[in-house]
Amino acid sequence: MDLDHTLRPAAERVKQSAVVSALIVAALWIIEALDVLTHHAIDAVASLKAWEVSDLWSIFTMPFAHYGWAHLEANSALLLPLGFVLALSGLAVLARVTFIVTCTSGLAAWLLSPPYTAVAGASGVVFGWLTYLIVRGFWTRRWPEVVVGLVLAVVYGSVLWGVLPQSTHVSWQGHLGGAIGGVLAAKLVSDRRASSG
Repeated sequence: MDLDHTLRPAAERVKQSAVVSALIVAALWIIEALDVLTHHAIDAVASLKAWEVSDLWSIFTMPFAHYGWAHLEANSALLLPLGFVLALSGLAVLARVTFIVTCTSGLAAWLLSPPYTAVAGASGVVFGWLTYLIVRGFWTRRWPEVVVGLVLAVVYGSVLWGVLPQSTHVSWQGHLGGAIGGVLAAKLVSDRRASSG
């Protein structure tokens, strides 16, 4: 067996995952810098306004806007490692899971938040990625994914308390929607992966 030939694809995937994860987070920091430079014009346009039907499209822009550097820093600390682990499954899986959790977290924030509340941030995506990675192994029956899920549950599981009602300045509604979306994505994306071999 040519060990170098066997390890090279794995090494390339790890490198690609690291780059993709870093680029996602870097893009959010660039957007926040532009938001500051434009006196928070991006927040005004990209944030989601609860119960406003005409603003439903903001479900897809909300994750890109953050209310300050501390808000972005908190999300980045989880987006970077979780994005890396998720990207190891391939860019198509990353895209599908992200689309599902973006929709569910945004819809939950729009529907469950007090009327006309402005919501922004990628934390719904964070919760979706985390729950997806924790539970996907139960759908795929692949022991490496089960192990990864258990490790992530131990390391980051306490984060999931954020789905419960708390401070009015935290969108637990978006967190809850993202977490539900992660479980849904684990079922849908895992089934697709199984059918494609």
